[in-house]
Amino acid sequence: MFQKLLLLIMFSAFTFTTLSAQDEFFEPKSTIGGYGELHYNWSKDDGADDAKKTLDFHRFVLFYSHSWTEKWSFKSEIELEHNFVKDGEGELELEQAYINYHHSDAFGFQVGVILPSVGFINEYHEPPLFLSVERPEYSKNIIPTTWFGNGAAVYGRFSDFSYKATVMEGLNGAKILADGKIRSGRQKGYKSNAQELLYNARVDYTGIEGLWLGSSFSYNDAFVGVDSTISTTLFEVHAKYDANNVIAVFEYGNIAYDGEDVGFMVESAMGYYFDLGYNIAPIFDLDGKLIPWVRYTDYNTAASVIGGGDAEQKAHYTKWMLGLSVKPIDQVVFKIDYGVKTNELKNGTKDFETALFNFGAGYMF
Repeated sequence: MFQKLLLLIMFSAFTFTTLSAQDEFFEPKSTIGGYGELHYNWSKDDGADDAKKTLDFHRFVLFYSHSWTEKWSFKSEIELEHNFVKDGEGELELEQAYINYHHSDAFGFQVGVILPSVGFINEYHEPPLFLSVERPEYSKNIIPTTWFGNGAAVYGRFSDFSYKATVMEGLNGAKILADGKIRSGRQKGYKSNAQELLYNARVDYTGIEGLWLGSSFSYNDAFVGVDSTISTTLFEVHAKYDANNVIAVFEYGNIAYDGEDVGFMVESAMGYYFDLGYNIAPIFDLDGKLIPWVRYTDYNTAASVIGGGDAEQKAHYTKWMLGLSVKPIDQVVFKIDYGVKTNELKNGTKDFETALFNFGAGYMF
């Protein structure tokens, strides 16, 4: 089925190309972009004598793209995490590498290493685009950001609505079974098992200035072994308002699993977070943006477990945060935040708390 879809896409693209005139003045060109972020993290568990402190250049990312014509281009993203790769420490990843055909605003397609369209952060994760030093924990534990893999997608826009539909490598059900979390199931494009493909579709609305509303649905029978899968369905909604100096973000996601036949007892995971910030720079007649903000997060990677027990409480976290984001220009940001994360049950203790303090500097170009 996947091969048939690719052939259909390629045939459609060829047809569109032959019917479309190329701008004779177009000059092929290459462009480079990227982003990076340095983090200082301090954390202390309730009752602990000492705090844990780290200083980490968390991500260094380069984008490279080349446009052969107005419609045909190549786009890529290479990421180095934690400044070092050796013996399982650090990561070097090819998160995007695809041929892009942009026929018109209404239709285009991508083939290669691509990102499924799920929530805000998976596709748009440059540090100046979110408020906290670290990415929202929701975007790691419910949306397995950064989620990338081998596949193909079609996309386009009609008036105030945009869409994207993706078919790509599925999840590794054996790793989900072992770890209990969707994040562990990412294949990251490495010799991907294509026994069961993942289907993802997203629709967004941006018809009101500053407002971005959307939702996505993803489905995969995560491959465990011959005739053994974990049915995985991820549904999420996302909303953002960024205008009149107000920044408000809300995301909610729910994962439904069906894997009892292979011994996977988690039935669902869920989570959400809410950000509210306000740019006070105009009040003090300052250039750039000065944004104090607050966040509340609630997520549970085992919200419902067959047989119950205390697994649901152990996987349940809440977190409140407050912080300040300073952007002298839109491409550079300095951030500071403080918060308390509560685990409903950890090491036999109810409502186990960890205090967190972070400082970060980030850029994109």
